[in-house]
Amino acid sequence: MVIKMKSYKDIVWLFGINVFISTFTFGGGYVVIPMIRKYYVEKKAYFDEGELMKIAAIAQSSPGAIAINMSALAGYRVKGVSGMIISCIAAILPPLVILAVVSRLYAVIQNNTVVQAVLHGMEAGVAALIVDLIVDMYALICKEKEFFFTLMTPLVCMLNYFFQINVAILIIASALLCVVRVYCKRRSVRI
Repeated sequence: MVIKMKSYKDIVWLFGINVFISTFTFGGGYVVIPMIRKYYVEKKAYFDEGELMKIAAIAQSSPGAIAINMSALAGYRVKGVSGMIISCIAAILPPLVILAVVSRLYAVIQNNTVVQAVLHGMEAGVAALIVDLIVDMYALICKEKEFFFTLMTPLVCMLNYFFQINVAILIIASALLCVVRVYCKRRSVRI
């Protein structure tokens, strides 16, 4: 009975936290990562920073919205398939409701200066959250003390920024480089 009650509480918590995160994070999928860190890693300790980075990488490289992918993967990590399903539903509900309301009121809010000011303020906040996330993730990469990864991150950013190389191509190329590096490293250890 104790196990079932804890299981029920975890499912309710997953639903509530994902509805909360989805409702109050505007600006795209990357804004969800600091929120998931705060609640899943820092407050509940369901997984650590390293696992969060892996979840973020998988969510980013999978088809679909990053925020929903992140919620699904975090839910799966906590409660398996049921956690994944509950987290997905909870992450999808708020945007559906918000979009339904906004589409109904679009003509009224389209030229409203207060609404426009709020949206511009939210853009600045989102930009700050994303910069904070980038700094934190790069610090985690540097902590691994792997020169290859430490160098790879700014190189990939420069390739995207200066040469406008598609992000999907950069992700695939980075993954392949890491696979080759691990293969070569394992091969040299065997010899």
